[in-house]
Amino acid sequence: MKLVYESDPSGFGGQAVTFRIGEGELLHVLHPAQIIAFRGHAGSRTDRLMNMKGIYRKRKFIRADLAGPCEFVAAMPPSVTLKSINLSDGSDLLYDFKHLFFYTDGVRMETRMLSMKNMMITRDAIKMKFSGEGQIGILTQGQVLELPLLPEEPLYVEAGCVIAYPENAKLELSVYGNHLASQHMKYQWKITGHGTVLIQAGGGGRELERDLDNNDGIVKRFLREAIPFGGVFIK
Repeated sequence: MKLVYESDPSGFGGQAVTFRIGEGELLHVLHPAQIIAFRGHAGSRTDRLMNMKGIYRKRKFIRADLAGPCEFVAAMPPSVTLKSINLSDGSDLLYDFKHLFFYTDGVRMETRMLSMKNMMITRDAIKMKFSGEGQIGILTQGQVLELPLLPEEPLYVEAGCVIAYPENAKLELSVYGNHLASQHMKYQWKITGHGTVLIQAGGGGRELERDLDNNDGIVKRFLREAIPFGGVFIK
């Protein structure tokens, strides 16, 4: 299968992805409403009800199975980016099922129950581990980065930006820096382990956009940043 990515240079038009599926290939799409164009035999697409596990995890009922040869175009809204990931045996990354857009035939899914501590951190009871040979498509906000983990030196990542982490990783809810830094910081995942972690770069842009649009005076801005929880009480 081949994917061709096209983006609006202005940055306002979202992302369009063309999927070209070869003879004998089968693709499962979990957001079929995003398909805006199709070329191929009409019988190449079969929509079906997901099983109960899929309905619960995805909060959706229908998936589309597309068999090659055919091609189709999927449209992503401006705030969402599709990232294709090639899987191979030995991958131990755990994903949130809500981020999954597609997977190819041959990809296996295994449910992993999180520890009580990690449930409190991630606000989720289960994660998905994908194995086998094939591709999966992950929906993200902004650019996706792959950062290495070390067993002794922690990596701090804003909690809302983590897409996937290794099954062996150790997670702690934390902040870092001095008192002023930690006071204004969103909660971080303090992660150690082996392998890599996938993060999305779209989470931190909202405050910057707000600051650029903000016409408040210097006194109000100082009070908002200097007083504990000033951003909550001082509008």
